[in-house]
Amino acid sequence: MKIAFASGKGGTGKTTVAVNIANILQQTGADVQLLDCDVEEPNAHLFLLPRIAWSVPATVRRPDVAEEHCTGCGVCAEFCEYNAITVFKNTVIVFPELCHGCGVCAQFCPERIITESDRAIGVIEGGAAGGIGFVQGRLNVGEVLAPPLIRQVKEKAPKAAVTLIDCPPGTSCPVIEAVRDMDLVVLVSEPTPFGFYDLTLMAATLKTLAIPSGVVVNRCDIGNDELYRFCDREGLPILAEIPHDRRIAECYSRGALITESLPAYRELFANLWQQTLTLLPSRPDR
Repeated sequence: MKIAFASGKGGTGKTTVAVNIANILQQTGADVQLLDCDVEEPNAHLFLLPRIAWSVPATVRRPDVAEEHCTGCGVCAEFCEYNAITVFKNTVIVFPELCHGCGVCAQFCPERIITESDRAIGVIEGGAAGGIGFVQGRLNVGEVLAPPLIRQVKEKAPKAAVTLIDCPPGTSCPVIEAVRDMDLVVLVSEPTPFGFYDLTLMAATLKTLAIPSGVVVNRCDIGNDELYRFCDREGLPILAEIPHDRRIAECYSRGALITESLPAYRELFANLWQQTLTLLPSRPDR
């Protein structure tokens, strides 16, 4: 099973929930791995302290133009959906940061003078934290193409009975790539105006993608019940409520796991996992 933890906005506690669920599953002997797909600022490793065993570069394809044979026809620029290649006075200019590596320019070049080479955009690292498999992606500084790196993190991860994915914040392309092919998405929100608004955006996104979801309300006692009314209207089950507890904030600031430092919360996360299982769609192989 593959379960993603998303939020719509940053700072709601999705990483906190993901790493503590992973720890609860590890304690039961489950075959579990966590993929940190928040590749612009991965931080799950700060809590799990994994031993990194391997590292590989993440690359995208970029066009190389043999300009001495170019006729300046402009077909490559015409077909590029990302404006990553243009022709100016018979000179082909490539903008590598905009290129998505789709290969359309090479495919449609009438002179067949465009080839492709690899361009590094980041790194993928993997290992283990006790009984938890761990893979993360780190985007190079200055790069803007997070989706290809997220896709490669998911491809490089070994098979596991349970794969947990810590998503980037927001509802844009990186998040779409992270939740693609998930069995379920756990939305971690908070009852604040920003938290509620971004939850509505993420819920609408998942409805469009036809991915089932449930909600964890973090710091549940700091706001009003507008979030709860929304979840009731939309049929979004509340999987768990985490109180606004200073001790949790102190654990987070130390990089400690709640389920280790505050044993009283182990039952909350164990129950959260059981509630999550009830939402998983039935499959012939499960």
